[in-house]
Amino acid sequence: MKVLRAKAEHVTFAKEISQCIDESAKIRGTGIARRTPEYIATKISNGNAVIAIDGDKFAGFCYIEVWGHGKYVAHSGLIVAPDYRAQGLAKQIKKGVFDLSLEKFPTAKIFGITTGMAVMKINYELGYKPVHFSELTDDPEFWKGCQTCKNYDILTRTERQMCLCTGMLYDPNKKTEKKKFNHQVQERLKKIKEAILLKKKE
Repeated sequence: MKVLRAKAEHVTFAKEISQCIDESAKIRGTGIARRTPEYIATKISNGNAVIAIDGDKFAGFCYIEVWGHGKYVAHSGLIVAPDYRAQGLAKQIKKGVFDLSLEKFPTAKIFGITTGMAVMKINYELGYKPVHFSELTDDPEFWKGCQTCKNYDILTRTERQMCLCTGMLYDPNKKTEKKKFNHQVQERLKKIKEAILLKKKE
């Protein structure tokens, strides 16, 4: 198994990666922005992606997006193929794309939005902290990417203040003390958020 920075030769996996992201979202029943094979191929070609390969098989993937004229970067499309899940591969890929971000964009704030508890835990251990959406990029192109998510109506109803996703941010200019991730607290916060949003919808 190799976790490496994606190169032009890996563009051949773009369609498979796109399908894997879509299928994962359907199985989990969570909202997720779609990534077309063409979009993923672009990220691979410009050196802003990390891929896991097992021989000649695709095992996992994640890429970098740049926002706010380089002030922010986000890690998107984190996916592990079904046969390679529950082996710690997502953490390796996330660490790889995190290091790539720090190398290519050393002064940029790194952020992400996710509903996945596993991704929250990985981010937390890397030094991210949960933040309000107002602390993330205000680049309209980033938020436009949420339009294909089934929860997009929640985001628009709250005027982009909150959604079922949790915003997380790593600021390279601030030292972050590493803390143990608390699943129970995070689950409670998630349920509270869902209850508030569902109440607003009614």
